[in-house]
Amino acid sequence: MIGNSLRERVQVQLGTHGYPVLIGTGLIDQAGREIMPLLSRPRVAIVTDETVAKLCLRRLTHSLVTEGISHCAMILPPGEATKSWQPLIRTTEWLLGQQVERGDLIIALGGGVIGDLTGFAAAILRRGTRFVQIPTTLLAQVDSSVGGKTGINTVQGKNLIGSFHQPELVLADTGVLDHLPRRDLRAGYGEILKCALLGDAGFFAWLEKNGPDLVTGDASARHHAIRRSVEMKAEVVARDETESGDRALLNLGHTFAHALERATGYSDRLLHGESVAIGCMLAFELARHLDMCPQEDMQRLRSHLARMGMKSTLSDIGADLPSPQVLVEFMQQDKKAEGGEIRFILPNRIGQCRIAGSVPHGALLHTLVRSATSRTLH
Repeated sequence: MIGNSLRERVQVQLGTHGYPVLIGTGLIDQAGREIMPLLSRPRVAIVTDETVAKLCLRRLTHSLVTEGISHCAMILPPGEATKSWQPLIRTTEWLLGQQVERGDLIIALGGGVIGDLTGFAAAILRRGTRFVQIPTTLLAQVDSSVGGKTGINTVQGKNLIGSFHQPELVLADTGVLDHLPRRDLRAGYGEILKCALLGDAGFFAWLEKNGPDLVTGDASARHHAIRRSVEMKAEVVARDETESGDRALLNLGHTFAHALERATGYSDRLLHGESVAIGCMLAFELARHLDMCPQEDMQRLRSHLARMGMKSTLSDIGADLPSPQVLVEFMQQDKKAEGGEIRFILPNRIGQCRIAGSVPHGALLHTLVRSATSRTLH
């Protein structure tokens, strides 16, 4: 098991605007000490949600006060609906009302919704204000807090309004994961799995052995998986900060996933990480249909998702999804579409993926129809 003293640092190498990701237990209690050297004046603004505030806000503010840092906090409703226009407007106007300056720091304390919303508010506030990510979910610690993607959802689709805006620091306190519901841990695991599938077959083999323990509470397994996922993402982001090339590979499963989230109304019916896991399975099934990917690799992924107790087909979501044709139309509005063509990240095998600029419409429909009528394996 991991002791309280273990902490690791992964550096996101982006020249003058690179930053560290600290991973370990108790980091929220040490946040004031970590943040103090970054401040131009001893004051910060915190954005969080109601659920996280009950668990973590007092610990964070105590660490700030201990270092002589004053603070103000805005507490938003939890859930994906918060990642939208009106909460963004409310947040930016509140920050202006608190007289937050460009040299000040805004702290995003929460999961991916709070991180994305707060990061985008920081990006547009006074044409760019600094911020720190303190991710409190497994999904946010391994993915959304790293890399500088910020934004909100609209009725037209997921993350269609946003900006690249890198944080100054990421503090991934692995201890807070003990408070997460099992479903949220599995959702976060969907992003860990994605990393292994797109670029590290050895990591996938490790997950096949250790994934269940990671979800049920093995701190050592969680720490290793978070560190490896952050390392992989940091390497890709360092090569391609604004997704003009290799960084698109990090979207494995996401074209499907964003369409499914839109189809379910960005609600708790389907969490982001759950949709990513289904999207990865669909990517493997589509690649297999196109003779790009071995049958054995597709089956390994299917079996692993079943062992993890995770959704893997459209039928697992429910019978009232829009038709496959409507899902395709949703995908055509994805932010990665070019010239009306849907771009997919498709696997050659576990641990190796490529960008597919064009996929036959019939093959895509076949994959969706088959998934919608498949029986789940668990």
